[in-house]
Amino acid sequence: MKQKETILIIGAGLCGSLLALRLGQRGYSVRVMELRPDLRKVDISAGRSINLAFSNRGIKAMKMVGLEDKVMKLCIPMHGRMLHDREGKTKLSRYSGREDEYINSISRELLTSLLMDEAEALENVKIEFNSKCNAVDFENNTANFINTENGQTFDCTADLIFGTDGAGSALRKSYFSERKFLFSFSQNFLTHGYKELTIPPSENGGFRAFKNALHIWPRGEYMIIALPNLDGSFTVTLFLAYEGGTYNFNNLTTEENVLNFFNNEFPDALELMPNLASEFFENPTAPLGTVKCFPWQYKGKNLLLGDAAHAIVPFYGQGMNASFEDVVEFDTFLEQHDGNWEKTFKAFQQQRKIDTDGIADLAIDNFHEMKDHVANALFQKKRALEMTLETELPNDYFSKYSMVTFREDMGYHEAMTRGRAQDKAILNMINDEGIDQNISISSLHEKIKKETNSILEDDKIAKTLNH
Repeated sequence: MKQKETILIIGAGLCGSLLALRLGQRGYSVRVMELRPDLRKVDISAGRSINLAFSNRGIKAMKMVGLEDKVMKLCIPMHGRMLHDREGKTKLSRYSGREDEYINSISRELLTSLLMDEAEALENVKIEFNSKCNAVDFENNTANFINTENGQTFDCTADLIFGTDGAGSALRKSYFSERKFLFSFSQNFLTHGYKELTIPPSENGGFRAFKNALHIWPRGEYMIIALPNLDGSFTVTLFLAYEGGTYNFNNLTTEENVLNFFNNEFPDALELMPNLASEFFENPTAPLGTVKCFPWQYKGKNLLLGDAAHAIVPFYGQGMNASFEDVVEFDTFLEQHDGNWEKTFKAFQQQRKIDTDGIADLAIDNFHEMKDHVANALFQKKRALEMTLETELPNDYFSKYSMVTFREDMGYHEAMTRGRAQDKAILNMINDEGIDQNISISSLHEKIKKETNSILEDDKIAKTLNH
């Protein structure tokens, strides 16, 4: 059904393209303006993550717009983390004790292209490229752009404006700089940055390492991870501090230093990376940061979504999934409030902000877990116990990771709160008294639940006293 409002979306990345598709399906006239050239015609990766972790919350969004089957054909299942030690020994740590729970590696470019194609197939959706947003007059809902090819500036006015233009959002910057309402904003960076590298396919086009896993080389203060691509390659990401320690981005300035670093710390990976030296100096080093802000909207006229509202570090594999879930949640509120945009925007941001703050904090937690804790004996005991609990009690027990990644019916904040308490309960039991080998798995589960609830209650009381 055709709707009367015109909609402008700034940013045609994953979130913006999905939003355009969904609003187009709802009958709105949608115009999308994108800073970069059309990625379907020009390679614009420029060191950004080539592939992403795609899981249940993202899949729910694809179901909403009817694209699940097409998207799953672009995926490579990853059933767990393949841990690599310094001697090259490997161990697969599964993500879940349930066989049907795993994450997927998916190409950013292929997924974005599919969403763009599907959106543009609707006659009421138009995407324009090479259009940089300079600023937004958010009271009058007019955005000023410059065409990056010919330098001409122009204005776009719409009934509603959505900012899905990432961590450097022009709409968010306008909220902040104009100071016409109380707007809170924070941007915090890790001391680490990241650099993209590659394990190429073998000569026959196959995979040089086990295909169906997220490979990780945890080394305490730094690590590399690798995700598989459909062409047989792996995208490798090095996470390393800018300064301090024996190795950092600031002192890896020569080919000899880089090769020595990898030979000492990641020898089995180095064997698979013939282009390491050239890629290291050709590819950019990028920062890792978290953006939090509020409010996300102004008088029901415009709204921030995705990274523009809540950019996070990539260590829970939830950045894209969280942005996709934004669109699902927004669509639900739009349905509930039947075209009342101010009520829709306010209700959406009020509920969603709690969950996006939760996944932002969890992503920082997982940074420390991946680079260090996964190799810790106590952590490995906890994971082994959790695998047993999920295998034996698939309908009753969910680890924190499973709640975050596979329970799309559970908000991030609840998953974080319950998951942290449950982790603490299990670690206390392992550390303080060990696990009674004679106790039944169901009795052990009840004991964990009781201790988890006790911790949650203590936390609730502590928060009450602090306030």
